Amino acid sequence: MKLLLTSSGISNDSIHAALVDLLGKPVAESHALFIPTAIYPFAQGSFYAGNALWGERAKLVNLGWKSVGLLELTALPSIDREVWAASVEAADVLLAWGGDPVFLSYWLKRSGLVDLLSSIGREMVYVGVSAGSMAASAMFAETYQSPRGGNGNALSSEDILFTSEQGDFHRTLMTAQGAGWVDFAIIPHFENPNHPDACGTNLERWAAKLPVPVYVIDDQTALKITGGKVEVISEGTWRLFTP
Repeated sequence: MKLLLTSSGISNDSIHAALVDLLGKPVAESHALFIPTAIYPFAQGSFYAGNALWGERAKLVNLGWKSVGLLELTALPSIDREVWAASVEAADVLLAWGGDPVFLSYWLKRSGLVDLLSSIGREMVYVGVSAGSMAASAMFAETYQSPRGGNGNALSSEDILFTSEQGDFHRTLMTAQGAGWVDFAIIPHFENPNHPDACGTNLERWAAKLPVPVYVIDDQTALKITGGKVEVISEGTWRLFTP
């Protein structure tokens, strides 16, 4: 598996060049499958899934692919495996949208996609956005406003409470197991004011909770992984925390 793990998609020329290098051919000659699954647990999730298909936020699907299909993971268990597996095997790249990484990691495994990818002889390229990147890890953590995580499991008393200086931001932290394609965790949207849990002391407490290396990337940064080697592609800011 070759991976390009981003915070906000193909957001600059450097990340685009890394994508082309992983593909080994131009985007215009590559077949893509888009995975919107992670966004559905959110209010108006179907609307936000549409944001990935058109408009200013479409920094993943509207890159000029030779073809783009949709791969909805929650539907796969009800479809004969050979039907959907053929589409995956014919694709050059999987594009995983953002949303809830706990929900996504569950369906990556429950759908059978993780097992299929491990059996494909050739190397597949996987591109993640935000939660799509987080769920690629063996272990990761995500913050939630509710005392219950995205998969409905109650959080333990050991989970961290993040509180903003203004006192109007309260979130708890939930750890989970992902697809296991990389042995580090990712925290996206570094220093983005719309994601205060990825800023300042909140970020440091979040990273400290994980017993694995943690890459913290902003919306202009990506991680390119080939053969287990990690290369940081950045026109922005990033940090690495070690356990």
